[in-house]
Amino acid sequence: METMAKLAAVGVTAVVLSAVLKKNTPELALLLALAAGLWMLAQAAAGLGAAVAQMRELAGQAGVSEVLLEPVLKTVALSILTKLTAEICRSAGEGGVAAFVETAGAALALLAALPLVRAVAQLMGELLT
Repeated sequence: METMAKLAAVGVTAVVLSAVLKKNTPELALLLALAAGLWMLAQAAAGLGAAVAQMRELAGQAGVSEVLLEPVLKTVALSILTKLTAEICRSAGEGGVAAFVETAGAALALLAALPLVRAVAQLMGELLT
C-alpha cells in the first residue's frame, strides 16, 4: 500500500509538471513522463519478483511443471511492455505507431503462449483416451 501511495504521488506530480512543460517544450514533457514511468517500473519490479516466486510455489503445490509457467510469464510481460510502449507512442502523438505496436504485441503474445496451448491440447488428448 505504501509503495502504491509513492507511485501515485510521483504519477500525479509528473502529470502536473508535464502539463506545464508541454506548452513550451513538449520534448521535455515526454522525457519527464518516460523518466517517471521508468522509476515507477523499477519500484514495482520487486513486487513482480515476489509474484513470480509465489506462482512458482503454487505450481509446485499443484504439481504443475514450471515449464508451463514460462509462457504465462512471457505473455504477461509482453502485455505490459506492449501497453506501456503504445501509451508512450500515443503521448508523443503517434497513434499510428501505437496501433502497430499493439498488433505486433498481440502476435508475439500469441507466439509466446503456443507452448502452453500445446501442453493443454496434449493433456486433453491424454484425458480423452
